[in-house]
Formats: sequence, C-alpha cells, structure tokens
Amino acid sequence: MPAFLRTIASRAAPVLRANSLTQTANLYTRPAKEKIGVVETTIAMSIFSITILGPSGWVLAHLEDYKKKE
Repeated sequence: MPAFLRTIASRAAPVLRANSLTQTANLYTRPAKEKIGVVETTIAMSIFSITILGPSGWVLAHLEDYKKKE
C-alpha cells in the first residue's frame, strides 16, 4: 500500500505545483531619479496627517453630541 501511495504522490505533486503562482518582488537598488523637495514633503505629510487624524479629531470634538440620546 505505501508503494501505491508513493506512486500516486510522485505523479500528482508536479501537477499540483505547476498551477501555483510564483510572486516576485520588484526591487530597485538605484537612487531615485529626482530629489523630493521640502515643499513636496511638507504637502504630502500634511495631507496624510489630515486624512488619518481628521476623522478621529472630529469624533473626539463631538463626543458629547454622540453621547446624547435623542
């Protein structure tokens, strides 16, 4: 019986492996083509901060309104 299972496994394994997708990462070792300036960095950080902290700040500012049952 083990020889039978070994034969089936040896024939089925390559078929099962052939359908799997291989993912590779795109890595670049060169420096960036263009330098990012202070203005662009400031604008990007401001947008990220507003996007992440804005909704939570709104909820915290209106917390008493949310506690009221009407």
